[in-house]
Amino acid sequence: MPRLPSLLLILLTCQTAFAEKQWDRFRGPNGSGVSNSAKLPATWSPQDYKWSIKLPGVGHSSPVIWNQRLFTTVADREAGQRQLLCVDIKSGKVVWQKNYAFDPFKHNKQNSSATHTPAVDAERIYTLWQTNTGSLLRALDHAGNEVWQVDLTSYHGGHGPGTSPIVYKDLVIVCNEMGKVGESYLLALDSSTGKPRWRIDRIGDRACYSTPCIYQPAGHDPHLIFTHSYRGITGVDPANGKQLWAVDVFGTHNQRAIGSPVVAGSLIIGSSGFTSGIKHVVAVQPTLEEEQFSVQEVYRVSKTVPHVPTPLVYGEKMFLWTDTGIVGCFNVANGKVQWQGRVGGTFYSSPVCASGLLYGVDRDGLVTVVDASASTFTILARNQLGDACAATPAISGDSIFFKTHSRLICIDGSQLQSKTRKPPR
Repeated sequence: MPRLPSLLLILLTCQTAFAEKQWDRFRGPNGSGVSNSAKLPATWSPQDYKWSIKLPGVGHSSPVIWNQRLFTTVADREAGQRQLLCVDIKSGKVVWQKNYAFDPFKHNKQNSSATHTPAVDAERIYTLWQTNTGSLLRALDHAGNEVWQVDLTSYHGGHGPGTSPIVYKDLVIVCNEMGKVGESYLLALDSSTGKPRWRIDRIGDRACYSTPCIYQPAGHDPHLIFTHSYRGITGVDPANGKQLWAVDVFGTHNQRAIGSPVVAGSLIIGSSGFTSGIKHVVAVQPTLEEEQFSVQEVYRVSKTVPHVPTPLVYGEKMFLWTDTGIVGCFNVANGKVQWQGRVGGTFYSSPVCASGLLYGVDRDGLVTVVDASASTFTILARNQLGDACAATPAISGDSIFFKTHSRLICIDGSQLQSKTRKPPR
């Protein structure tokens, strides 16, 4: 292999270091839930926290991070206040806080009034606040100044809202899938102005909550991927909103797409199901034939499948962490099971992974760490956060951030080297 020029090596190293710091949307880079951090610990105690701060409200939304700033949302339902917080990740100090009044509305008791995870890029933070009387998508700069806001349609659904925006290049993208009441659509706005770039109206027959991702076919322009219980998996051209393909893979039974799609090389993996009923994780592969994409189902998994948690792909493995505390490891190429094991608990949070450590947080705040590099089911540690939790953790550099119902906690792996498992073989 030819040696790269030294300047190019430096640039690549800087880009890699830069990328490690960004956890820019729900489940981080492209929704994968995977970080390239090599120093996260498997075991810790409250005395090992780098910092822990009390939150002014409750929110199921996950933290997002850009460089040294963490952004998260909470709500005080009794006071009718929602908050967007900016926190310095080194000190835990709240840099700024924005308060927004809202009229409390009915939602599922297991939901919250701040379930939308923000999105962030180098310029702005994007927050979506939905209610049954009106919805606002806001953009703020990193100093907390509002840049623009856009009125979106009211949200209607018995479970309450939970959709999270993403940023792709100069677009802010919202997947708003409601039931038979209200408007359902896929929407792209200009990230600098909030002006609409394109919109796709959708049939409203089931509220779904999955967050889209980007699929990059070899040699072709990227596809924006959406999942819906009854629309299946859809590929859209992010440049103009043109639907490139769609494949109906989940069936017509009672179900809801909550887990988000993930990408594994040339495969796209989506999920949908019902809490106590039929659930599927399906892998599909788009191929170009005569200038049109066709999509083939490669495999599906129908046993021990999560309803709320999103699948995770790490190397050649796919991990399914179910709501009822069963973890399954599958060959991501063919869907064949390699091992399964029970960790116990009930889960709304989705798993995240770094350096072979797979983290899952149950509703009681118990963090179970599973060895993602092992050939058999191996629990490495159990760590109690001491508070209820529904938010997915965030990772930046050598730190992992947990958001419970009342606190935001930072654990710095570089300070806990003696408790960090050796890197996977």
